[in-house]
Amino acid sequence: MLRRQFLCRAAMAVGPMVIGAGALGADRLSPGDRTTVGAIGIGGRGRAVLRSFLSEPRAQVVAVCDVDAARREAARREADAASAGCAAYNDFRELLARPDIDAVVIATPDHWHVPVALAAARAGKDIYCEKPLSLTIAEGRTLVETVRRCGRVFQTGSQLRSQARFRTGCELARNRRMGTLRAIRVGLPTGPFLPHRPPEPPPDGLDYDFWLGQAPWSPYVPGRCHGTFRYIFDYSGGTVTDFGAHDIDLAQWGHGTEHTGPVEIEGRGDFPSDGLSDTATNFHFFCTFADGVVMEVSNAFRHSVRFEGDDGWIYVGRDRSDADPRSLLESRIGPNEIHLYESRDHTADFLDGVRSRGPTIAPPETAHRSVSIAHLANIAMRLGRKLRWDPQAERFVGDAEADRMLSRAMRPPWHL
Repeated sequence: MLRRQFLCRAAMAVGPMVIGAGALGADRLSPGDRTTVGAIGIGGRGRAVLRSFLSEPRAQVVAVCDVDAARREAARREADAASAGCAAYNDFRELLARPDIDAVVIATPDHWHVPVALAAARAGKDIYCEKPLSLTIAEGRTLVETVRRCGRVFQTGSQLRSQARFRTGCELARNRRMGTLRAIRVGLPTGPFLPHRPPEPPPDGLDYDFWLGQAPWSPYVPGRCHGTFRYIFDYSGGTVTDFGAHDIDLAQWGHGTEHTGPVEIEGRGDFPSDGLSDTATNFHFFCTFADGVVMEVSNAFRHSVRFEGDDGWIYVGRDRSDADPRSLLESRIGPNEIHLYESRDHTADFLDGVRSRGPTIAPPETAHRSVSIAHLANIAMRLGRKLRWDPQAERFVGDAEADRMLSRAMRPPWHL
């Protein structure tokens, strides 16, 4: 067994202690070395992230993995062209068994994020994992604690944090340029509806049973897998988790609640019952925090985040930044005020962390807390009632039915 695997597993056996990077051998990179990378999940988003690592001179992609043979081979050829010698795998466990791989990129469907990331951490790999971080709140907490115990560097694919406009808007809000914060308004896209289609044999080259993984077995239907899987609760949480992992994350950043969550959640959503998709199309929910701030999230709002205070508001969106008064955007943050972590390139920030063994701009605890709000909203809307939440214990207050929705059964042989 590799020394770093042994140390990680030993740490997990004795409890939540932190293992130093040097003890795990992760400081072995010399200034002239490149970080060797394996890419797991190379569909639409995965291919884009793969290319960001291929363009990085400090990284060398030596392996790719996907259960779709066509995608796997296309990615292997692309990586091989950049640096000859790239291998291809159908089973991510074979890739993780390679001792020469320092880090992995995980861009699988959402229901695979945590199982693969857990295996990677336990194998001593550093991890870049796409959002949303988890399928359930219980999964996310398990991942956070495992990454901590194994001493891994972890970056979540919350790329908006590495764009100056979003950081600046959140920094202004964090320093309360709009006065005392009273409310946050978050706009997300409307969720699509996927109609039923008759089952058919999986396409050649797709290992469909492996693709399903922990999820309940269902017959193959076009639209169940690539791309649109995120609108089926077995594999994801719909637009609420897909885009919420970005925009609710920005709301948390500007609010300063990255390590906690709301204390009450309520809302309504339209959940299709007669199609392939079953996640919310329209939704409107409210999250109340211990400081009295209310975050309102709806697909009826423009896709953005707006911080509202006693003296004005600050808007950060994909289209522009805005404020009232407009002069707030010209405000400068003083040396003794709050300065948020600055990253100008999400991939480079991760590689910096691998080398320094320092933090990244989107660590797992932060990502877990942000997507937990999306999971909480889905639970509250599906149950159709206001829920009280204990963000420290990560349990509902006096609601056993809601607590049962914090985790899901996993189809054997998969487990956490």
